[in-house]
Amino acid sequence: MSYSMRDILDTLGNGVDLTPKQAAYAFGELFEGELSPAQAGALLMGLRAKGETALEVAAAARAGLERARLVTGLPTDRPIIDIVGTGGDLSNSFNCSTAVALYLAALGHRVVKHGNRAVSSSSGSADALEGLGIRLDTGPDEVAGELARQGFVFLFAPNYHPAFAHIAPVRRELGVRTLFNLMGPLLNPALPSHQLLGVGQPYALKLMAETLALTAPDLTALVIHGIVGFDGSGQETGGPGGPGGFDELTPFGPAVGFALDRGKVTPFHLDPREFGIPVHDPDEVRVADKAAALTAIRDVLTGKAGKAMQDMTALNLGAALHLVSGKALADCMREAREAVADGAAKRFANVNG
Repeated sequence: MSYSMRDILDTLGNGVDLTPKQAAYAFGELFEGELSPAQAGALLMGLRAKGETALEVAAAARAGLERARLVTGLPTDRPIIDIVGTGGDLSNSFNCSTAVALYLAALGHRVVKHGNRAVSSSSGSADALEGLGIRLDTGPDEVAGELARQGFVFLFAPNYHPAFAHIAPVRRELGVRTLFNLMGPLLNPALPSHQLLGVGQPYALKLMAETLALTAPDLTALVIHGIVGFDGSGQETGGPGGPGGFDELTPFGPAVGFALDRGKVTPFHLDPREFGIPVHDPDEVRVADKAAALTAIRDVLTGKAGKAMQDMTALNLGAALHLVSGKALADCMREAREAVADGAAKRFANVNG
């Protein structure tokens, strides 16, 4: 059966979900640069207006990975994990997921982090790692060796996804959210076995979990959303039914989400108070600019940061340790708090120093 973009756009205009074959065709054309700017914009906005389905986002992710510079030859005897967030929560918090990734590597685990420079935050993962002296230009054929040496490799997204050049101008001209704001965590070209994925947009939490179940059925993952906090009576505020929160676990309130285990999706809830972590104020983890973000991550890696940043790092590190080790979450939280207090990742604080 042949497809035409006219029919696909008409389907979206009528508020009807795309079939798997329609979605695969549409995103294949988009990534190949075969669509006019008008068609590409209509596709993205038609999906947004209708509401993207997990099947549609999965088709976009598959099309992107099919055209990516994939990493091969990685060892499979132990987990390889990515710690990543969708961004877009506008929190301007320190680079928590990057710090957690480096702590994991320092504790002997294998981390392949996929990321970019800042878009909506004070400092993106690439900005922070560049400031620490960690390479951004590692090529696909170098990843296995670098991972064996350091336990950590960063994959700078523009170096691995040349097909995105076809889409960038359209996204810039649209200037509004599309499904591509969620795509980064789905496109790690190393295809990690484990993932701690933070979702900053409440509406997308279940969508991302269901999409991962379709695109990576062997993945072990936590898909999380940090709720804003507690009200005066100790009740949760924010979250999927409210105004939104963070794309990480936080010491400001509980987190909700989903655990994925070989395609099975189950609800997840975490209250930091259950692990002895007190409630902090979100202002305690904000950074004003890249310079402040670099100072903050160095302090976190060496155990010198303020209590809120240390507790936030430990929460996410504990969850990541639980994923890769299978140990009880409470035990992993204790290990994480001790590691962060000791500055166990200090070797990454200034690689060129």
